[in-house]
Amino acid sequence: MSSATLVDAPPDEAGLLPILMAPDPVLKARARTVRDSDAATVRKLLPRLYATMYAAPGIGLAAPQVGVGLRVAVVDVQPDGKRAPMTLINPEVIGASAELATREEGCLSLPGQFGDVTRPAQVRVRYTDETGAERTLEAEGLLAACVQHEIDHLDGVLFVDHLSPLKRNMILRRLAKERRQKAR
Repeated sequence: MSSATLVDAPPDEAGLLPILMAPDPVLKARARTVRDSDAATVRKLLPRLYATMYAAPGIGLAAPQVGVGLRVAVVDVQPDGKRAPMTLINPEVIGASAELATREEGCLSLPGQFGDVTRPAQVRVRYTDETGAERTLEAEGLLAACVQHEIDHLDGVLFVDHLSPLKRNMILRRLAKERRQKAR
């Protein structure tokens, strides 16, 4: 389904978008850079991305996860238990610490599946926000992991791609089995 079709499709009652599940091939495709001509599409997409992320519930959601092949992601790790939404348009990691951190990660596109992923402990990310302003983010801890996870989605990478082939296959088989059982 093309991004224009999905974005223009009538939303359900809450304006939520369907989240694609692995192994959907859209999740493995690199999203394209957002251009000025995409402004109206992104403006319509953002509130629905946030609504879908919060309803899931999740702390991050990338446009490819809802079938839109644009470099757009939303995150909210809710520091101090309060919402702190952040829109990342065309984000790129421009610096990373040599120090690594391992955290358990999950993904809305692989529901109920988790694995330990090792990533740089701190990152510097350049992105454009929803107003069109260029920003730089210095992130560490959960926020650093979340931002890297969402940028991975924009590059067609899932958290399971950071795991050993054995662990990745175990998770994908378990997910497929759960889907078959639900379909009965």
